[in-house]
Amino acid sequence: MWIQILLILAIIVLGYFVMRRTGSDSHLAVRRMIFALFVIAAILSVLFPQWLSWVARLVGVGRGTDLLLYALVIVFLIIVFTQYRRNLALQRQLTLLARKIALLEADARAHRVDVPRSQDATADDQSQAVTRQSDASPS
Repeated sequence: MWIQILLILAIIVLGYFVMRRTGSDSHLAVRRMIFALFVIAAILSVLFPQWLSWVARLVGVGRGTDLLLYALVIVFLIIVFTQYRRNLALQRQLTLLARKIALLEADARAHRVDVPRSQDATADDQSQAVTRQSDASPS
């Protein structure tokens, strides 16, 4: 029973830890220490499988494999949260970059400054020129 409370608390604490703002070196150091502890625990569980069963019984889980499953669920949730936050940050950066490029191109066109364009923009301009020429030609 108390293992469930412990696992839920671990999920909440790790979820908060993963979702809080990064920007400090201490945050990175704590993540590295947690990862190092996870690696050590994984190595010990491979070398001494009875150790994992002993720890599982100690915390109230029936088997070591069940405890391993619980730990993997927590790690999976951490990875999902981290990737979600990283994806949001990348989308935000991409949106800002696209806005900046659009504003720069609009400003350059307003001031008649040559701005290197992508091939797609050049192809569109050429097709519009051909369309204008065909519309202007007498039939």
